[in-house]
Amino acid sequence: MSDFKLPPRKTDSPFAGWRGHHVGVGVKDLDEAKNWYVEKLDFRVVHEWPYADEQLAYIAPPNDDAFMVELLGGGDPLPIDAPGYSDLGDSLRHAGYHHFCINVPDIENAVADLRARGVKIVTEPFKLDAISRKLAFFADPSGNLIELAEIVP
Repeated sequence: MSDFKLPPRKTDSPFAGWRGHHVGVGVKDLDEAKNWYVEKLDFRVVHEWPYADEQLAYIAPPNDDAFMVELLGGGDPLPIDAPGYSDLGDSLRHAGYHHFCINVPDIENAVADLRARGVKIVTEPFKLDAISRKLAFFADPSGNLIELAEIVP
């Protein structure tokens, strides 16, 4: 576990039943994005559907049914302004959506596996003692950042 303690749960809150489900990310090309997540990360396509002039898809990690990514593609999108970040520091200069995080058991192995599949690592693994984690970042073909996190003692 981490060095920090979570505050007590607010079981009397009117929102106490809320649970995280997915994060939505815009992509330049839905088919390219689906294929990339499936081929590079072994994600599963859970469901696809049209909405207005867009096509959407839920995708999920290989062995996790509690978290999904909703890919938003199609329509007549404005250009995605996510730059090709040179490193984590550069990415932190931009407001708005930043990343979603996937916990991994061994970050060094995860990064090696990604490299073997041709994924460009944006930020090499580093330890962040304040949250007892090793972190690394990479990006999907549309420039959406993905964080890997390993809990360390």
